[in-house]
Amino acid sequence: MNGETMVVALKALSDPTRLHIVEFLSRCCCGRAAVRDDGGVEGPTAGEVCCHITGAEKITSTVSHHLHELEEAGLVKLERRGKTTVCTLVPATLEDLSGRLAELAKGEGQGGCC
Repeated sequence: MNGETMVVALKALSDPTRLHIVEFLSRCCCGRAAVRDDGGVEGPTAGEVCCHITGAEKITSTVSHHLHELEEAGLVKLERRGKTTVCTLVPATLEDLSGRLAELAKGEGQGGCC
């Protein structure tokens, strides 16, 4: 993960609402959606995320904005299925971010300054 990508991901996660969305998605089917044999989608939809976050029954522009910020940061994938938008985590981005932070915590990649 390069520095710019890390900054974008950390900035996205620094917002309490976006962090709450990521936490919610991580508890939903391991953060992934599944497509049934009949073509239907099982997994958290944007409406369900909004309902969980705000209590509103319809997606709000605020939650939509947060989802798009998370998508831009590569943390969430939004997939349109008819009138439904399915939200899934992108585990690889979270794992890369975690790995980079672990390297920093251990002082790795410092160019031998220590």
